Amino acid sequence: MAAEKGSILVVGGTGRLGRHVVAASARLGHPTFALVRDTAPSDPTKAALLKSFTDAGVTLLKGDLADHGSLVSAIKLADVVISTVGVLQLPDQTKLVAAIIEAGNVKRFLPSEFGLDADRSDAVEPTRSMLLASKAAIRRAVEAAGVPYTYVLTGSFFGFVLPSVGQVLAREPPVDKAFVLGSGDVKVMFAEEGDIGTYTVLAADDPRAENKTLHIRPPGNTMSHNEMLDMWEEKTGKKFERVHVDEDDVLKQIQEASIPMNLILSIGHATHIKGEQSKLEVDPATGVDASELYPDVKYTTVDDYLNRLL
Repeated sequence: MAAEKGSILVVGGTGRLGRHVVAASARLGHPTFALVRDTAPSDPTKAALLKSFTDAGVTLLKGDLADHGSLVSAIKLADVVISTVGVLQLPDQTKLVAAIIEAGNVKRFLPSEFGLDADRSDAVEPTRSMLLASKAAIRRAVEAAGVPYTYVLTGSFFGFVLPSVGQVLAREPPVDKAFVLGSGDVKVMFAEEGDIGTYTVLAADDPRAENKTLHIRPPGNTMSHNEMLDMWEEKTGKKFERVHVDEDDVLKQIQEASIPMNLILSIGHATHIKGEQSKLEVDPATGVDASELYPDVKYTTVDDYLNRLL
């Protein structure tokens, strides 16, 4: 008889990524809980999302990062806690760590990471202070508390970058011109949000990923921006001008832009110009590769996604 799967609590489950983690947890057979501020929201879109959760067997728990009691009560029901909170709530995860310590039953905690490596990135501001410093501080808090963890690093989210065919400075697919940061030859890793959810949940109670960094880098989704644009030209049968934005100009735009554009550009600078995703090697002492751990996962490819845009 197969061992019963551990229960999972997702904090931030209604967000862009969190909803996929919740869905994957339920689909993979884990007793799944989602911490939400309002279990019966008036917003019809949010209500429909929560209904999809309950239809999948997910239990909704009312709570908030600002309500310590609600956190402790929810955490006591779970073997694993996965946080997918957004940028503004990253520092508040210290409250989640405190509640995990008090509850005393959690076998694994996955803080909200899903991007550049907080300990090994040289990204410029505002990414450095808004993302990296906050994530690194949570890592240190988790490690100091002795809570078993898994840190999840991913490539660029499909939903953020592929609707514009990889352009950071545009929101739609190119028609006459494509804006390219740097040379466009730097390799970038891309990952679909549903696949990120699947790999995250698979690793959540996998002993091979305990106290390790999980690198989600599907091999078929590592390519340069130029290679992606070549693929798009072939699919559409149209050629377009490629406007290259050099590093100095990108840095200037970062300084002049406001939130969120300066954050988006600074991440683009780290990935498309500095190549931080493709240059980052998996250290076997501290990290594991999701594709190697779970080779049977059929992930969505960049090619699959671009076909949806046609």
